Amino acid sequence: MKSERVNVLGVGVTVLNLPLAVASLKAAIQAGCKGYVCVTGVHGVMEAQEDAGLRTILNSALLNTPDGMPMVWLGRMAGHRQMSRVYGPDLMLEVFAASSAEGWRHFFYGGANGAAQALKEKVQARFPGLAVVGVFEPPFRPLDAVERAELRRQVTQAQPHFFWVGLSTPKQEKFMAEYLPLLDVDIMLGVGAAFDFHSGRVRQAPRWVQRSGFEWLYRVACEPRRLWRRYFRNNPRFLAAVFAQKTGLRKFVLD
Repeated sequence: MKSERVNVLGVGVTVLNLPLAVASLKAAIQAGCKGYVCVTGVHGVMEAQEDAGLRTILNSALLNTPDGMPMVWLGRMAGHRQMSRVYGPDLMLEVFAASSAEGWRHFFYGGANGAAQALKEKVQARFPGLAVVGVFEPPFRPLDAVERAELRRQVTQAQPHFFWVGLSTPKQEKFMAEYLPLLDVDIMLGVGAAFDFHSGRVRQAPRWVQRSGFEWLYRVACEPRRLWRRYFRNNPRFLAAVFAQKTGLRKFVLD
């Protein structure tokens, strides 16, 4: 299953909008396709500049969605007028909405302090009949042999179509690339803060802020200690690198 991509600093961002993303996932399930989905914004692209392994993971994804508005703007500048934001939390809700008719089952991995269980309760109340067949909250370190075996046992028993990963970037992308061959799942999706948003633990930015491209500033205001360094380091570097790419001062090759 191959999709058209936009080269953003050597990271291939899939040309998508939300309905097309859901349709692509449905087609992948029907075709028996196994893969992982990354939702990528400026943070992921900039992490990939210093981590060739992460860049390879992003470029090997079944879908690498335009999670941030800068990805959308660059896609439209490249001539893809139909491209729009495929934001992890929104993609999650759209897939849940389609799940009853399709019979899709879901497994939640990640979060902290009960976030995954809270997410399960919230979304099952919002989408009656939604089949959330497993929840696993990992420790703040790589899984040991016992934990890995327990995860595999639970997933094999649950047989989910969608395995949602709520870790931070790049942890979730590296986890999916490592564990996709080990787990009996169809599609893994790394959606980061969606666990906290949909469980009600963290406030989401208003829609007009999301569309403006300044959601990052809203998030910094809500969680300054955790996020200020990320955004104030990455954003200026991203703008400089995009300028270099667009003017031909520097070439960025897709893996």
